Amino acid sequence: MSGAFTHHGGRIADACARFGGAPEDWLDLSTGINPVPWQPPPALAIDWRGLPDTQALARLEARAAGHFGVAPNLCMAVPGSETALRLLARVLDLPGLTPPLAYGTYRDAFAPGAALASGEDPPPRATAIVLGNPNNPDGTVLAPARALALLAHQEAHGGWLIVDEAFADCAPDASVAALVAPQRRLIVLRSFGKFFGLAGLRLGFLIAPEGVLAALRHLLGDWPVHAAALALGTAAYADRTWIADTRQALPARAAALDRVLRRHGLSPEGACPLFRLVRTPEAGRLFAMLARRRILTRPCADHSDLLRLGLPADDAERARLDAALAQGRADG
Repeated sequence: MSGAFTHHGGRIADACARFGGAPEDWLDLSTGINPVPWQPPPALAIDWRGLPDTQALARLEARAAGHFGVAPNLCMAVPGSETALRLLARVLDLPGLTPPLAYGTYRDAFAPGAALASGEDPPPRATAIVLGNPNNPDGTVLAPARALALLAHQEAHGGWLIVDEAFADCAPDASVAALVAPQRRLIVLRSFGKFFGLAGLRLGFLIAPEGVLAALRHLLGDWPVHAAALALGTAAYADRTWIADTRQALPARAAALDRVLRRHGLSPEGACPLFRLVRTPEAGRLFAMLARRRILTRPCADHSDLLRLGLPADDAERARLDAALAQGRADG
């Protein structure tokens, strides 16, 4: 029943078709996108008439690089980190290794691939290891010692370590982006839309040695992102007050979600405050029960005992989830 909803979140039109209701009836908890997005200043103008300006692109990349704590020459803007991931697979042309529980696009992009269990040594050959940090959907953070060990292995065998940090803005100290250097075989992906809550902008960043960036720039062409992404991204990364306030607010919202879930016998997991994972043999039933009450969550492909929930935006949305879970338990 839930298989159509395992690949990406946010499929409200599909949810309406299957479970009924209009889009405005639904509470979407199927993504890991900040439900309280950054708001652009009213005076920010976007000129849609001309081609995206190359100097504006350079300013955005420099501003983002400063936010990530990396050198500007190692950072480039891309039209969404997922696009960059798929292009990287073409450029590197290596078999992929991913964790058994990971974002499905890793396996799609780097097929044929294989699973790399936690703590397991990679094979002694050139591969592309692709990891989430924090990982999606379980929110685990990559230990620095593990990152360094994997990087050393990949460099010894001519492979690459690719770390997808789409959710790392919530916990910047967990990032390995500062390890990227011209002679290292490390690539880091960052997302704008998750933390800033503007996923529709389709803006991401690739942090990598310059040779890798040159190959991606060639594939993407002269205008990799549109004018709105240039303007909004540059302004958002400059908004230090909003960034600091949001880094404080998100853990509090996640803790409030945890209390709701525990009240109904569920044990939330994850160090990323933008989503929680629950493990229960009733995951499929729970997904369907919530969907019948117009609350969309995220089941996990190949893991029928897992369900991921994004953050409710406020007290009213948490209360709606709380009531739905209580009613579902009462109904059996």
